Amino acid sequence: MFAVVRVRGSAGVRRDIADTMEMLRLNRINHAVLVEDTPSHLGMLQKAKDYITWGEIDQETLTAMIAKRARIIGGERLTDEYIKENTEYDSVEEFAGAVFRGEVKLEDAGIKPVFRLHPPRKGYEAIKKAFNEGGSLGYRGEKINDLLKRMI
Repeated sequence: MFAVVRVRGSAGVRRDIADTMEMLRLNRINHAVLVEDTPSHLGMLQKAKDYITWGEIDQETLTAMIAKRARIIGGERLTDEYIKENTEYDSVEEFAGAVFRGEVKLEDAGIKPVFRLHPPRKGYEAIKKAFNEGGSLGYRGEKINDLLKRMI
């Protein structure tokens, strides 16, 4: 499972790339989504690589992101009581583990698929360079967890 974060804004974006980011539900800067590791998603990520960053998320970061930044339909915070009422899981941590393993999706429990994150503490490195060139764009592998922890 990949975590994808939009890093750059919408000024001057080609229409096909803007459509791809819309399909990924990345409409604003600092929005994050979770996507499966499928060839179609990889193609979409590659197409929008100059505006987003992505990598493999670990369970600890996913749990923190769901517990602190997930919202239910209507904009309210996600609570253990909501998880107990609407799923077969007893806590947010159990639910996050099931999402990480791919057993359940966020939408199945009535949770919004987009996470609205804070800008990262200490800032982005550079938003016009690829990650392997010292910037913030493109594939960053396991290092996405460091960025997400700074944004939660």
